[in-house]
Amino acid sequence: MKTLPVSIGKFFCLSLSIVLLPILAEAKKKNPGNHFISSLASRRAEWRMVALEADDMYSQMQLKDSGLNEKALEYALRGYHRLLKRHVLQKTDVLSVCDFSQPSSFKRMYVIDVQNKRLLYRTYVAHGMRSGREYANSFSNRPESYKSSLGFYVTRNAYKGCNGLSLRIDGIEKGINDMANARNIVIHGANYVSERILHKYGLMGTTFGCPAIPEEMASAIIPVLKNGTCFFIYYPSKRYLSGSRVLNG
Repeated sequence: MKTLPVSIGKFFCLSLSIVLLPILAEAKKKNPGNHFISSLASRRAEWRMVALEADDMYSQMQLKDSGLNEKALEYALRGYHRLLKRHVLQKTDVLSVCDFSQPSSFKRMYVIDVQNKRLLYRTYVAHGMRSGREYANSFSNRPESYKSSLGFYVTRNAYKGCNGLSLRIDGIEKGINDMANARNIVIHGANYVSERILHKYGLMGTTFGCPAIPEEMASAIIPVLKNGTCFFIYYPSKRYLSGSRVLNG
C-alpha cells in the first residue's frame, strides 16, 4: 500500500486543520455542550496515539523479553506526554518506569531514552516494607505508613546523605503521592537491594517507602535521572488508574 510522502501528509493535515477549526469554533458557540464532547473525543484520540506509540516502542525495544508490563509503558507514556504539555519536565528525553506488577526479585525498574527508543538501564528497585514482601500491593501517601506511593514524580536535585548518593523526587499527584517530600521519599542506593540478598534470603529488602536501587547502580543512574525527568511507579490499581488526574486529565 502506498503512503503519502511526509511533506504532503503534513500539508494535508495542516490544510484540513485550517478548514475544520473555524467550523468547530462556530459549533462550540452555537452549542457549548459540544465543547465537552469535543474535549472527550480529543482526549480519547490522544490516548489512542499514545497506545500506538507504546506498542511501537515495546516491540522495537523488545521489552516483552524484559518482563515489562505493556500497559505500564502505555500509562507511563500517557502521563509523560501530559507532563510535557504542562511544561513541568526540564529533561524530556528520559522516562523511568517502576513496574510494581512484577515481584521485587525481578529487575523491574526501566530507564528509557524516549527520543532514541533505547533502554538505558534495567535494574532492581525496592518497595516500602508495609506495601508487601515479594510483591507490592498496598500503597499510601501518609507519613509513617512505610508504604510506596504510586503515580508520577518529577526528579529534582541529587545530594549525598546517609544512604550515599540520593535523588529527591516531587510527587505531583495530589492525595496520591504529593507527601513524598514530607515523607523524605527519595531514590537512593541500598546494600539490601542486591542479588546477594536475593540469593541468601529469597527476597529483596524493603524500605520505609523509598524506591531504593542497588548501591552499585546509584552513581550511574541518578545523574541520568536528576533535574527534571519523569519517574513513574506503576501497579494495576483500578482506584489509581481511574482516579489519577495526570492519566485522565
